Amino acid sequence: MGNLKNIAIAILVPLPSILFYLSFLHHHPSSTSSASLYSWCYNHPFLLANLLFFFNVDLLFWLVGLLQSNNWLIDLYWTVIPVMLVHYYASHPLASADAARSAVAIALTWVWSVRLTHNYLRRERWEWGAREDWRFGEMRKEYGRSWWWISFFAVFLSQQVFLIGICLPMYAIHSSNEPWNIRDFIATIICIAGIMIAYFADTQLHNFVTKSQALREVGEKPIANLDEGLWRYSRHPNYFGEQLWWWGLYLFAWNLGQKWMFVGPLVNSSCLAYVTVLVETRMLKREYRREAYRQYQRMTSVWIPWFKRADKGTKEKSI
Repeated sequence: MGNLKNIAIAILVPLPSILFYLSFLHHHPSSTSSASLYSWCYNHPFLLANLLFFFNVDLLFWLVGLLQSNNWLIDLYWTVIPVMLVHYYASHPLASADAARSAVAIALTWVWSVRLTHNYLRRERWEWGAREDWRFGEMRKEYGRSWWWISFFAVFLSQQVFLIGICLPMYAIHSSNEPWNIRDFIATIICIAGIMIAYFADTQLHNFVTKSQALREVGEKPIANLDEGLWRYSRHPNYFGEQLWWWGLYLFAWNLGQKWMFVGPLVNSSCLAYVTVLVETRMLKREYRREAYRQYQRMTSVWIPWFKRADKGTKEKSI
């Protein structure tokens, strides 16, 4: 019953933004001189995207999280919002884009989203909202009674900065009709490579976790560390693949003269670097894997896949 309730919530929660935007597309003025709300929406597509995000995600998702004492929605929609944004930018009346570049960007975003959504639901054993991100759980314990209002900023408003920022290239793509060129082809290849690396890395991690859980259930000691496949050459190949996707997407904006949009993937990469530290600290807290993981750190690149180093017993790290 709980799973069905959360599925219903997930389906219904974006409807305010969707219905408002469909209403706008139906009623937007043909003349930009009108002083109506729809006229403002017509003339300010980027600001409208931010306002919809603020009211529908920041506020509504936050209220749902307070009612359920669980901020699971933002994890699920992190994989869906980019798809909604790329279609929003493509369908806005002021959109101007090369048809091939727009189609490729939309298709790539869908493939990225399906991969990440599948991985999220597979990791959660297809249970919707059973738990929230472990980082939110730790912050909930740390801030105690203050978490109800701190969560608005830490969980939701911060996600607006990240998601709107890294999706800026989608806006650039639909703000220029410059013809498709070889640089767009290179950006496409990088995006596809990132998606594929992340998919195989996450699948290898899922298989490892599933096998370790099976060993625990029969009373055997779980495997200390994943050191096979892509994980032999990188401690976080899934993170590397994800970053490759976002930087590849940025190349579309760079090709269109919007070089400043690098701030989006740069902020995202910086935050993921911090998350990497948190994850590895968490790994080292588990006694059964501590020594194996320390050796893994000494011998294996952090993000960028590379050949093993000789174990000299040091704690030097390479990226």
